[in-house]
Amino acid sequence: MIMSEAEGAGHRELDGLTSITAQSGAGMESCLLDGTPPPCMVVIVGASGDLTSRKIIPALYNLYCNGGLPAPFFAVGCARTDWTTEIFRERMKEALKRAGLFETDRWEGFASLLYYHPVKYDDPASFESLAVRLSELDRELGTCGNKLFYLAIPPSLYPLTATMLGRVGLSAGGSEDGNWARIVVEKPFGRDLQTAIDLDRTLHRYFEEKQIFRIDHYLAKETVQNILMFRFANAIFEPVWNRRYIESVHILAAETLGVEHRSGYYEQAGVLRDMFQNHMMQLLSLTAMDPPSVFEADRVRDEKVRVYGTMRPFETDNLWDYLVLGQYEAGMVGGEKVPAYRQEKGVNFDSLIPTFASMKVFLDSWRWQGVPFYLTSGKRLARKQTEISISFKEVPHSLFRSTLGEHITANRLILGIYPDERITLTFQTKNPGARVCLRSVTMDFQYHQNYTGPVLDAYEKVLLDCMLGDQMLFWRQDGLERCWSFLTPILEECETCSGRSSMLQPYAAGSCGPEAVKKLQNDVLS
Repeated sequence: MIMSEAEGAGHRELDGLTSITAQSGAGMESCLLDGTPPPCMVVIVGASGDLTSRKIIPALYNLYCNGGLPAPFFAVGCARTDWTTEIFRERMKEALKRAGLFETDRWEGFASLLYYHPVKYDDPASFESLAVRLSELDRELGTCGNKLFYLAIPPSLYPLTATMLGRVGLSAGGSEDGNWARIVVEKPFGRDLQTAIDLDRTLHRYFEEKQIFRIDHYLAKETVQNILMFRFANAIFEPVWNRRYIESVHILAAETLGVEHRSGYYEQAGVLRDMFQNHMMQLLSLTAMDPPSVFEADRVRDEKVRVYGTMRPFETDNLWDYLVLGQYEAGMVGGEKVPAYRQEKGVNFDSLIPTFASMKVFLDSWRWQGVPFYLTSGKRLARKQTEISISFKEVPHSLFRSTLGEHITANRLILGIYPDERITLTFQTKNPGARVCLRSVTMDFQYHQNYTGPVLDAYEKVLLDCMLGDQMLFWRQDGLERCWSFLTPILEECETCSGRSSMLQPYAAGSCGPEAVKKLQNDVLS
């Protein structure tokens, strides 16, 4: 049997049997970019910080190397640091070298697109000077007045900076010319429901909702985006994606790193604000949502918001029946001794901030009624791993009971997100031999199998979408508020109850988390 590439997956004959394989990477480069963004400038506020050198500039550089940046284009770094454009370019050059991305023949062209302008966040005159400088560069380089402001600054500075940008007119595009201005903010989006609402009100004083891009870089990971394709582009999975066939869903985001240099932020946030309000809720919604009528940004986000609206509130009187919190102690990670959280630089010696959480969530909906969703995330765990594990129900009637007994291991589907970017399905088959014996076997698909073309990093994808104006992978305010409505009562109980110290379960760094998780999940973290 011979089939053309246009007929879908490639087929080939092997000893009379047809084998189905993924198409090769040839010709797939066209999937890398979805159109070229219009001419624009990117203004990085907080350009002397870690986020700019580690994520934003490397992402822009890779887009430049892959032909993904618009033309014309330039980027302006802004911060309180008194740098010049030459110093900024040199610092970014060193950042690319540290990341192993620097190429001499590419650098000069990219460096010519970088500029710097110092600002003081509380000084209106400073922003007026910035507006003049951007206008000059816009006229000189021809970016049509299109502006993307990326706030790579502490969240406490978001309201002030957005206000300053608005007051000097940088939040508005010239509607007669069809140009635009957009603002990008990173998590956390507030500390609770009320602060999230307050932040939104401040942003909306000068920016419309269509101008606001709330980044959650987890959503831009290829394997996270693939969840919807896997569910809704394949007819065999959606019919069993419900309470009739699924026993439980486990969503895990484990890290081997500790708090590192983020102790100042983490002491204010903890794992629930850092991971659950954003990343974990997004993975939950992608797993549980109903299919949208069409694959468009607002239709997809409508379905996510509906999922958040079905989350059953925790009974705070019985909070620990649904939640386990932990904090890592000293241990071994990767063969090296690591300190306890309370021994990390910048952490209070008696800190009660959780570094681990596992919660059991129920969705009150027709599709998911009675199915527990276990959301688990923590630092200093045994290995870095992000995955969604779907445990199906056992067969309702064991016709093999006389030879195999009543129990047959149920099927399990695992969507590996990082570092194992793969999909595996475990099912039962007969062991070779005269006796009737079952064995578990696994079908395994590796996400980048047979693909050799370039791949967009998460930050490259979100920057490209910001320039294109595509909000598919970004939070919408109503979704944020529903998530905060669910989490805020939990946070308040955890942070005000008299037994805060006893609720925090210790676990050794390099382990799988607190022992209490086994009772919550009736399973061992793997």
